[in-house]
Amino acid sequence: MDYQKILEQLADGELDHYEVDPQNAFEFQSALRSFGKRQNITGKALRGGKIIYSQSKTGV
Repeated sequence: MDYQKILEQLADGELDHYEVDPQNAFEFQSALRSFGKRQNITGKALRGGKIIYSQSKTGV
């Protein structure tokens, strides 16, 4: 899975959201930690271990 491309799309607003299953969460988190614009992305944990990542909403 090309998480770098997905993170770019999230940060740029090309993707509305991206859902990560529990079995892929560690790998996605590793990519997110090394992503230069990670402050532009937020995650919301759901029941069952899924996480939905989306572009951060700023009050600008």
